Amino acid sequence: MSWDIYFEKNGETVMLDEPLDIRGGTYCMGGTREAWLNVTWNYGKHFRFGELDKKTAAEAIMVLVPAALRLNASDTDPDYWKPTEGNVRRAIENLLTLARSVPADSVIRIS
Repeated sequence: MSWDIYFEKNGETVMLDEPLDIRGGTYCMGGTREAWLNVTWNYGKHFRFGELDKKTAAEAIMVLVPAALRLNASDTDPDYWKPTEGNVRRAIENLLTLARSVPADSVIRIS
């Protein structure tokens, strides 16, 4: 299971000016212009990604920055699926990259 996290404006996924090569549970080779990230459900014990649903990008940044700072960045594992603090922090940082790349009033939709 996983969360698909989209940034939307007027019901449409925001398209970025340039492709971003961020990786989650699934990703596009060479990056994508679509403001979207897939995150494994396994990370839920460290951060409840579902709580971002319906927040604006600006609101999400205010939640994501302190969440990332609470997690140990060096506690990573090459296995993406392992819910280490470092792996979860990387997913949060990817969402921060997206949130900072879209209009501040873009709204998160999670499916």
